[in-house]
Amino acid sequence: MNQLLERGVEEIIEKEHLRARLDRGDKLRIKLGIDPTAQDLHLGHTVVLRKLRQFQDAGHQAVFIIGDFTATIGDPSGRNESRPALSEKDIKDNMKNYLNEAGKVIDLKKAEIHHNSEWYKKKDTGFLMELASKFTVARMMERDDFQKRLKDGQDISLLEILYPILQGYDSFAVKADLELGGTDQKFNLLTGRKVQKRYGQAEQDVMTMVLIEGLDGSKKMSKSLGNYIGLSERPEDMFGKTMSLPDVLMPKYFSVLTDVPDEEIDRLKKDLNSQNSSGQSLKGWKERLAYELVKIYHGEREAKKVRDEFNRVFSKREIPEDVKEWKTGGDSGIVDILVDSDSVKSKTEAKRLIDQKALSINGHTITDWDFKVKKGQVVKIGPRKFLKVL
Repeated sequence: MNQLLERGVEEIIEKEHLRARLDRGDKLRIKLGIDPTAQDLHLGHTVVLRKLRQFQDAGHQAVFIIGDFTATIGDPSGRNESRPALSEKDIKDNMKNYLNEAGKVIDLKKAEIHHNSEWYKKKDTGFLMELASKFTVARMMERDDFQKRLKDGQDISLLEILYPILQGYDSFAVKADLELGGTDQKFNLLTGRKVQKRYGQAEQDVMTMVLIEGLDGSKKMSKSLGNYIGLSERPEDMFGKTMSLPDVLMPKYFSVLTDVPDEEIDRLKKDLNSQNSSGQSLKGWKERLAYELVKIYHGEREAKKVRDEFNRVFSKREIPEDVKEWKTGGDSGIVDILVDSDSVKSKTEAKRLIDQKALSINGHTITDWDFKVKKGQVVKIGPRKFLKVL
């Protein structure tokens, strides 16, 4: 039980109440809601998904809510400005892959799946007025992100004020006993308790999970910031991105994203803190982390394959066996080749990579936007991508 209540957990409200229910053997309804604001999930999402799976494995009922209705408003948590509005088409497109990706972590066959449009599209303005009347603007404005935006002169829409109340009503609709969320969700989760209380339902307990920083080592993992590792990424990309992770983040990643025992993570922490720790030792830990993540989402066979290939290419500085090939009509400019081969999204990005000295051929850095690539040459793009020009 200690692993269930402590590993990756930041705070539990009310912890003793929850522990007592677990000790009694109560079967609890564990709620987790995710708004489809992007087209895929990343490792940051799996912190709470993995905790939901742990409760599933302990015999509790997982209740997974896709917030297709609340996504039209946008969660203001952690925002310094209003989110852009999403159309119904945007939301439908984003939802297509959500269940498939969540199913890589939780057991969908045993989970209770809902879209919160199930109940909201049946409601009218009378319901909204009744629900809103149970809360005051003063209480809603207490949240830290709203206070910061007010201080900075940023607007806050009335819909954003309603968002935590609507998310809170989800807890009442599914009769949640415990709701999971990141630390940035605490205000919303506590509002769920208040909604339940105002409608005469027992208040859910709340468990907040730690947030993980992205590949930049500082900001929360986010697709919009480009510092993320997606669940649907190719095994070699997932492995390579993990190998670029700052060393200091390894203990947290091991703790909340893998099942590696705490004793091993403690040894890693000692290696990180040791003045005598060699770079090779830390590289070994990072390789272990990359291997574990690929194994979880792509299987052990793929994990072994990409580990061996990574060591062959990057340790021995060889070219991958399955390097992408692109046929061109003659000696062509590097910028056009990168764009035409879909190696980059735009000429601007290609030129930025050249300016950042991120392109090379046979170890020689490309510094000229007009550089001509000869047939048969292999261009290295950043730390992990290669393109052979034919």
